Amino acid sequence: MTTENIALFKALGAKMDFLNQRQRVISQNIANTDTPNYRPQDLKPVDFGTVLKNVTGGKSSVSLETTDARHMPPPSDVRIADPQNQKKTYEVAPAGNAVIMEEQLIQSNQTVMDYNLMTNLYSKNTGMIYTALGRAR
Repeated sequence: MTTENIALFKALGAKMDFLNQRQRVISQNIANTDTPNYRPQDLKPVDFGTVLKNVTGGKSSVSLETTDARHMPPPSDVRIADPQNQKKTYEVAPAGNAVIMEEQLIQSNQTVMDYNLMTNLYSKNTGMIYTALGRAR
């Protein structure tokens, strides 16, 4: 059995692929900073819950139960704030270019941090499997 057959690793791999593609799009935006009439692009954020359902075949066998008032409530009991929409209007240079370098660099940095997080999660979970098998890593 390989890690490719484990749902958690499939989900982590999918997130890492998304972050890789997003970094490529952001790099294109930065490369076209001075291109006339260029509009920055970005990928639509992926809903992790949907990815997880697709990976597990639609099974959601895990449910939260609170036995103490200090426990975290189930997701259905938590109010979810409206997500902030990406700005629809950009500053536009006289040449018609709408790339704001600072925003692109912030997005690039966030993507790198998210990718590093996924890499660390993958590594830690692999380490737990090695520990469960009684093998030193």
